[in-house]
Amino acid sequence: MITLLYFARLRESFGLASEQAELPAQVTDVGSLTEWLRQRGGVWQEELAPGKPVRVAVNQDMADLATIVRDKDEIAFFPPVTGG
Repeated sequence: MITLLYFARLRESFGLASEQAELPAQVTDVGSLTEWLRQRGGVWQEELAPGKPVRVAVNQDMADLATIVRDKDEIAFFPPVTGG
C-alpha cells in the first residue's frame, strides 16, 4: 500500500488530496506509476500526459521517472512551482 498526494491544480482536477493505493506488480517506478494512473482516463490522462509539467516526490525527495517506488512509500504529484 502506498500513499498518493496531489497538490494545487492536480488536487482540484482529481477531486482529492490523497489516497491509498495497492500497487499492481508491473508498477515498480515513478514512470510506471504515472502510466498506471493515466489509465484511469479522463482528467487523469490529461493532467499526467507526457510533456505536461508535473513534478513528483517520493518520500519527500524529488524524483524522476526511473525512481523506484515501494510498498509504504509516499508519492506526491504537484505542478512546478514558479516564483517571482
